[in-house]
Amino acid sequence: MTAELVRGQNHPVSQSRVEIRVSAGTPVLALASLADEQGRFSGDGILAHPGARSLPGVRSPGELAERHTFAVDLDEIAADVHRLGVLLVLPPGGPVRFGAVPASYVAVADPDGAELAGYTLTGLDAETAVVALELYRRQGAWKVRAVGQGYAEGLGALLTDGGLPAPQAAELAAAALRTAARTAEADITLATMPTLVGDLRAPQTPAQAPGPAPEPPDPVPTPGHPYAGTPGPAPGGDTPASPPTISYAHPRRRRTSTEPPEPAPRAAAPQEPGRAPRPVAGDASGWSMEERLYNQVWGMFEDLARTVAAYRSAVEFADSRMDRELDEALSDPRHRLGGSGNAARDTARARREELVAQAQAVLDRDLAQLIAESEVVEPALPAAYARWDNPVWHGHRTPEESPLALRLGDLHLSERPDLRIPMLTRVPLERGLWIDNGRTGSEAAMTMDTDRLRRAAMDMAVALAVRLLAVHPADRFSVHVIDAAGAGSASLAPLVRAGVLAAPPAAGATGVTQTLARLTRRVDLVQMALRAGAPEDLPPDVDTADQLLIVHDFPHGFDDRAVTQLRYLADEGAAVGVHLLMVADRDEASAYGPLLDPLWRSLMRLSPVPDNHLADPWVHHAWTFEPDLPPQGSRVLDQALDRVAEARRTTRP
Repeated sequence: MTAELVRGQNHPVSQSRVEIRVSAGTPVLALASLADEQGRFSGDGILAHPGARSLPGVRSPGELAERHTFAVDLDEIAADVHRLGVLLVLPPGGPVRFGAVPASYVAVADPDGAELAGYTLTGLDAETAVVALELYRRQGAWKVRAVGQGYAEGLGALLTDGGLPAPQAAELAAAALRTAARTAEADITLATMPTLVGDLRAPQTPAQAPGPAPEPPDPVPTPGHPYAGTPGPAPGGDTPASPPTISYAHPRRRRTSTEPPEPAPRAAAPQEPGRAPRPVAGDASGWSMEERLYNQVWGMFEDLARTVAAYRSAVEFADSRMDRELDEALSDPRHRLGGSGNAARDTARARREELVAQAQAVLDRDLAQLIAESEVVEPALPAAYARWDNPVWHGHRTPEESPLALRLGDLHLSERPDLRIPMLTRVPLERGLWIDNGRTGSEAAMTMDTDRLRRAAMDMAVALAVRLLAVHPADRFSVHVIDAAGAGSASLAPLVRAGVLAAPPAAGATGVTQTLARLTRRVDLVQMALRAGAPEDLPPDVDTADQLLIVHDFPHGFDDRAVTQLRYLADEGAAVGVHLLMVADRDEASAYGPLLDPLWRSLMRLSPVPDNHLADPWVHHAWTFEPDLPPQGSRVLDQALDRVAEARRTTRP
């Protein structure tokens, strides 16, 4: 049985002769590296590549391809070599980042072909070279470890980080890439990777050498981890002093076109000399307008984070400098006795005000540019990214392709609360969502009546479900609801009335059991079919569309077995198209003790009221999240559901 590894996890390798198999979603260069116990490269024979394919104990694959196989004989590897790394490199002229192609899969197999361990490289974004995994010695035995460490600067940066002098690293990288460059010049078509559960999409995050990924902005939840996260493996839990980070990244991005990326629109020329150019919607790189807008939102998010960080740092420096100058002035007896202390204090405060004014001027300039960009980007967003009050919803029709991402709400900082950055998360959802309807989650929640808060949380869940249904093809999403006590019936009424649910909301313990059993069976069957490479052999009653399970008021109606099934769906479901949306109060589930801690940590926590529990992945500001809900009295939700219902009627055989 294959051990499915996550980043940082290891597994013993009991065979001396093994194969390392690479399955990428685009042609890549696959290399092998040899390093010492500290992971440092030294000497000339440290890299097996198409121009020098063999090293003692390892033979690397040939030219650029989507699939590669390394032949490895661990007994033949030199005694001073402790690590054998598998490196994947994007070729010149191909995709510009791993975040724009499907996630690669790397496996170690025995000579008979049975896989011993596998690792899917999730959470990549701007990287162009990555250490996928490594075989390493430990106390005389070999193990495999999932690494997933990427470098946006490419193979040369990877080799330099491993200890090679920069000139040698650049020369070796150039030699390895010559074959890829020739292949790219030959104009080889880039292929896509089909999957059972639909388009697999990937990330968008700056990459140096990633450690544990931040998903997700996909914030990481409090007790647990949005905006492509990077999420590789689910991040660890939050602490009160460290809000969960937000990441846009999603590890599986399928490019649907083999054509070169569309050029980004050019910004208009400055209206006056010295003035910044007028922003243009879609003024970012990407293979489509949707991806360019997504990347532009990501860039705005990072720009706002960094410009506010610079301002706060400048103010902090000005304050500390003033304090130091005041301490020095007051500690000098001449100032105290001569009456010059007041002048020294005034001078220190004046310097502080001058520094703060300079920082404020820079902040105001940057905010003005971001506001201008927001004013052109927001109206241009597609329905999946747009607020419910955007006119795009009035002309929206059920699409033929699934979206790249989904809007969950807005993010803002205290320096400019009216500058809202859309909080987007990749779809299919890499991790489940948890809408916290408890009153202990935030100060805003503490001021609300319990019933109003619970209704707001369920309304938010329904709005998210409607958005998912409306922005996917009619047959690509099914929604299930568990509402054991029937307390969410008022919020669920639009979904029930439109007839878009896969089944009526499940009530009582029996309904909980039946719904969880049905979805658990689907996860098991699809997993087995994919591992066997025979998705066509699925039973005809298995719905291969993506599934969304909304659980209201957990843990009401759940016994121990149902709790275990829910945890299983949270852990295993997303990979095969079963997604979880919980509406719950963590305190109410405290009777289960630490048993449910992994569940909460695996979900992205959201709040139905403004709350600052999310952090960005760069400077870790605490961002205020506000959910996106339809305007009071608007019928936009009902209209969207009517279109979904009509599209389903017309597409049914």
